[in-house]
Amino acid sequence: MKTIAIAGTFDTKGEEFLYAKHLVETLGLHPLMIHTGVFAPLFAPDITNAQVASAAGGDIKEIAAQKDRAKATAILSKGMQILIPRLYRDGKLDAILSFGGSGGTSLVTPAMRALPIGVPKLMVSTMASGNVEQYVGTSDIIMMPSIVDIAGLNKISRTIFRNAVFALVGMLKGNEVMPDTSKEEHRPLIAASMFGVTTPCIMSAKEYLEQRGYEVIIFHMTGTGGRTMEDLIRQGFFAGVLDLTTTEWCDEVAGGVLSAGPHRCEAAVQCGIPQVVSVGACDMVNFGPPDTVPKKYAGRQFYPHNPMVTLMRTSEIECREIARNLAKRWNRASTDMTVLLPKRGISMIDAKGKPFDGPFERRVLFDTIEAGIDNPHVTIHEVDLHINDTEFAQMAAKELINKLEEHRS
Repeated sequence: MKTIAIAGTFDTKGEEFLYAKHLVETLGLHPLMIHTGVFAPLFAPDITNAQVASAAGGDIKEIAAQKDRAKATAILSKGMQILIPRLYRDGKLDAILSFGGSGGTSLVTPAMRALPIGVPKLMVSTMASGNVEQYVGTSDIIMMPSIVDIAGLNKISRTIFRNAVFALVGMLKGNEVMPDTSKEEHRPLIAASMFGVTTPCIMSAKEYLEQRGYEVIIFHMTGTGGRTMEDLIRQGFFAGVLDLTTTEWCDEVAGGVLSAGPHRCEAAVQCGIPQVVSVGACDMVNFGPPDTVPKKYAGRQFYPHNPMVTLMRTSEIECREIARNLAKRWNRASTDMTVLLPKRGISMIDAKGKPFDGPFERRVLFDTIEAGIDNPHVTIHEVDLHINDTEFAQMAAKELINKLEEHRS
């Protein structure tokens, strides 16, 4: 019998969680009830708040006596992050469900993020109709809007809770009735970074690699995409990395909206995974509609990608800083890697006759990278091609295959 962990504050929302428990049981699955509230629950849980707090080294009686909500949430959340993955490894749960407002959502979602991708995880939240990045991160949590506040059972809340339970049950039972895929051929996985303006390159490289027995997983470099790729590299999903689109560093340096943060381009180096890299789309910083562009950039060169996305051409100063950040990270490599620099352009609109064509900016970018790397594990090639030329894409793919074969030997 499959088990759905149902976690939440049974002291303040006990009625709602009992309703979910009843639904799970009615549908033939086992509910594992985990109390994350501070005070006594409405009903006896399978795992108490004392156990949750203890997992993080806390004492629930002391927590309750202090009446410090922020501190209580922090300790219980940490306990859940430790406890939930442990329960999953021990085979005690197959999926997880929770309901909550901002507090309940921030308490349980870190534990959901600690579970492997593919484990069904659903959060019904009052926060789900807004920006949920802080709750979901790079995981596959499903955020379902609660529509109404989670404050008792009514016609609307029952409908939402029922749908949430049905969704999780459907995921679990669907896996039981689908054909067994465990015997399917498993090809080595390659992570590839792509942006709209480097799509021809990555799709050509993907085709080349897949014809030779690899499976390519493409990530869209929108900030979240880069962080997700880095996280999955660290988790050991990939045999190799084709990181040809490192554009998120433009947004990190210049304050654009698609930054992946300061740890982009670090995971493959840290894990010693073979990689081939480039500077795809490092000619552009991303902003929203034109009126969202910071006033300090007045007079710069812009390109309206669409009504909601305004691109700004990276300057000499920005290119130098972007290159320094890339070189700093690549220079730490302890496994052989290759940097390919396409001399004829690094995006669809950085090419002869195109809006962002910038031979001078490219030269600054390339020279700064070359000056910043003195590691014998890093080979740098300037190539007299455009990044979206098929020849460049296949060159990158061939180079990665060579690196993978060398690494295996």
